[in-house]
Amino acid sequence: MKKAYKIEVKLAEEQTIKIHQTIGVSRFIYNFYIAHNKEVYEKEKRFVSGMDFSKWLNNEYIPNNEDKAWIKEVSSKATKQAIMNGEKAFKNFFHGKASFPKFKKKKNQDVKAYFPKNNKTDWTIERHRVKVPTLGWIRFKEFGYIPDKSIVKSGTVSQKANRYYVSILVEEDVKHDNSNEHCEGIGVDLGLKDFAICSNGMTKKNINKTKAVKKVEKKLKREQRKLSRKYESLKLRNKKKKGEATRQNIQKQIVNVQKLHQRLTNIRTDYINKTVRELIKQKPSFITIEDLNVSGIMKNKHLAKAVAQQKFYEFRTKLISKAKQNNIEIRIVDRWYPSSKLCSCCGAYKKDLKLSDRVYKCSCGLVINRDLNASINLVNAKKYKIA
Repeated sequence: MKKAYKIEVKLAEEQTIKIHQTIGVSRFIYNFYIAHNKEVYEKEKRFVSGMDFSKWLNNEYIPNNEDKAWIKEVSSKATKQAIMNGEKAFKNFFHGKASFPKFKKKKNQDVKAYFPKNNKTDWTIERHRVKVPTLGWIRFKEFGYIPDKSIVKSGTVSQKANRYYVSILVEEDVKHDNSNEHCEGIGVDLGLKDFAICSNGMTKKNINKTKAVKKVEKKLKREQRKLSRKYESLKLRNKKKKGEATRQNIQKQIVNVQKLHQRLTNIRTDYINKTVRELIKQKPSFITIEDLNVSGIMKNKHLAKAVAQQKFYEFRTKLISKAKQNNIEIRIVDRWYPSSKLCSCCGAYKKDLKLSDRVYKCSCGLVINRDLNASINLVNAKKYKIA
């Protein structure tokens, strides 16, 4: 079974320069491939595949343009991977899975440096370090996180808020735990007031309403306001010396904003990981969740930000992955299933239930929390699909 690990690393100055160079070239090639395809399509009405673009780039474009020789200074497989990523983005667009490919921006730091395994010694893992092709040994910031005897297939190095991370794909023999202590299942209802309400009574609160998150968000607003003012002051200054100094200050401020964004992401991701772990730790025979229409909910401008902060899709992906490792069945109920409007006791359907009604009251005498009632209905659902 293939498993991915991501860990923060410490880099030497030469390694940092090499990674920045590789990431910069990968970003340029990705953007160049998209721009070239747009130009060719407008003139000849045809699509250039990644393989054809790679041949044209190496055999015609770079040899005829001496000022582009710096593309060859990085690993050829890193540039080829950037082209393949661009081709994949186009295919997703053609199949209706995504919008038209967008250009990568330096400030977003969403480009990774790809390093394939060329020799047997490449991507050798030890307790405290890893050997990356063309970079050499890199030290981990966490020891013993990745198994020493793992067989690495490939890996990438990425940058985020002046921090560097190594992501590796490992081939492992995963032993499934077939012994379930409990035969009962768990229904999980996701929401905005509380993150997750389970049919067994477990409730996970909304992490975005805690003081820790609100404090970071308040600081983020301040730093973003500072960054906006620096941009405005740059427009007013026309002298070169002052302009150069201002640009350096802007770059420092961008890093400050990125660090706070990363801090918020880490808090939310850690909370999701702990929630998934608590659910799996109970060893139920199955877990039932609802197939939420997140993209549809995001169209509501009043709920879009709150829904995005909850990271429902990330929770679902990690829950399915961990459940498969522990031999737990994940049931997904259709999004039109009226889990909130059904009575979990008598099965009556309450058509006039409003979103503001947080307590479900039925004519049979049942008075129960709305979300808890929904989670019980999810665990008792008869129609579902297996993830």
